[in-house]
Amino acid sequence: MSIADIKQNAESKMAKSVEAFKNELVKIRVGRAHPGILDQVSVEYYGSMVPISQVANVSLLDARTISVQPWEKGMGPKIEKSIRESDLGLNPSSQGDLIRVPVPPLNEERRRELTKVVRNAGEDAKVAVRNLRRDANEQAKKLTKDKLISEDDERRSLDDAQKLTDRTIAEIDRLIAAKEAEILAV
Repeated sequence: MSIADIKQNAESKMAKSVEAFKNELVKIRVGRAHPGILDQVSVEYYGSMVPISQVANVSLLDARTISVQPWEKGMGPKIEKSIRESDLGLNPSSQGDLIRVPVPPLNEERRRELTKVVRNAGEDAKVAVRNLRRDANEQAKKLTKDKLISEDDERRSLDDAQKLTDRTIAEIDRLIAAKEAEILAV
């Protein structure tokens, strides 16, 4: 393993950490309806749990209402029950074979709670990035100890890892600020 390998490995893992954080942010609803809210809700389908998007068409009726159109007749009550039992706080209602999921507006207290959730998720992402930096630094130090690279190369590697960490954490901070602004906008 060389310094370039260590750097490339750390870079790709940090990018994956940022992507995982972005996916986490998508799950946090901001009072507006979007079909992605229901992505983590699973429904029983012939004995196995599958995402709603695999058994129904999920779309928007208006800015505050999601519509779920099951592909099979008997799936409506199961989908409705899954949405109701999820931790999203949504209360679906069925009209024939169409399920309407109104997304309630957020009150001020709930908005403040959601900003705390966003900050905590951001802090978790930052910790993951710092752990990746530590791992990269340990690998570089091991190469120096095994006399595969010079101390100057090790120093350069540590500096590169720190710069990469700083860039990644700045990206996470930017995502946190954007999501908080989105949540607090009335």
